Amino acid sequence: MEENNTHELLSQDSASEWRRGIDETKYVDPAPVAQAARNIKTELNKVLIDMDQVSDLLIAGLFVGGHVLLEGLPGIAKTLAAKLLARTIRADYSRIQFTPDLMPTDVTGTSVFDLKTSQFSFRRGPIFSNVVLIDEINRAPAKTQAALMEVMEEKQITYDGEVHKMGFPFFVIATQNPVEQEGTYSLPEAQLDRFVFRIKVAYPVLEAEKLILRRFESDFEQRSNSEVQPILGPTELTDFKQRIERIFIRSELMDYIAAIVHNTRVNGDLFLGASPRASLSILRTAKAFAAMQGRDFVTPDDIRRVSVPVLNHRIVLSHEREMEGHTVEEIIDNITKEIEIPR
Repeated sequence: MEENNTHELLSQDSASEWRRGIDETKYVDPAPVAQAARNIKTELNKVLIDMDQVSDLLIAGLFVGGHVLLEGLPGIAKTLAAKLLARTIRADYSRIQFTPDLMPTDVTGTSVFDLKTSQFSFRRGPIFSNVVLIDEINRAPAKTQAALMEVMEEKQITYDGEVHKMGFPFFVIATQNPVEQEGTYSLPEAQLDRFVFRIKVAYPVLEAEKLILRRFESDFEQRSNSEVQPILGPTELTDFKQRIERIFIRSELMDYIAAIVHNTRVNGDLFLGASPRASLSILRTAKAFAAMQGRDFVTPDDIRRVSVPVLNHRIVLSHEREMEGHTVEEIIDNITKEIEIPR
């Protein structure tokens, strides 16, 4: 079930060189972030099989406050992974099943008439929660998708001139089937850009499938899901976000990020390149992965690790490369290999 990881991680033998230049007076201890990430994965692994890469990306997205899109064929535990992650957080959770007849007000809320007061009042929709699972986001029409994206970006909605803000945390996990499936509405590139990651979930390998069968052999109702326990709440998430923001990154590595994203805009294999939001997403999530591994500094490995899930939904292949059967993951991998790593 783990996403196919096409990029090769660099050797970390000289990782400490990327800490050179750090201001020790501004040292941030990443240990609480790393410990929380390990604890969450321990809980998820009570149910999930061979989904470490998916779990890591979900946790990183949660820690930096970015929304995540899970893409894959039906039945490969996309929704299950999202629900289990929500169980590890002491916060409100809601699930919205997107369908072709779903209206924007079914998501955001609407005004209702109160007979007692003879006035209209706003009734909040299911989007007003801390962790929101949007199941099959590409089943709903464009108007409903657009309403959701506005909330994701602004973390608020305006109804009848009144602003209604989301609480903290506000973390959206959306799932979708591949766009070539019947009855789906492909998300436009501008809306895909709202997600920090698109995580492609693949079929499990043979050995993982055997483990799945053995784990649920006597658990048809998946009672083991209830064994997943809460690990952290809003206070910890606020603290983790502040720690991640203070993770050190050398200016040469920020130039490396800029070079990768700029290459997508001038690359002949691509029709559409990535936006500055992509650069910022790589920076934020690379810092998150550094902290999750107990480091207070970013290495090129962290950048390359997040480049594919950050960029794979923000760029579009040229028609020639698409006809030849290439994938955006291959192009991103080539870009990160071709650009010289700063020393």
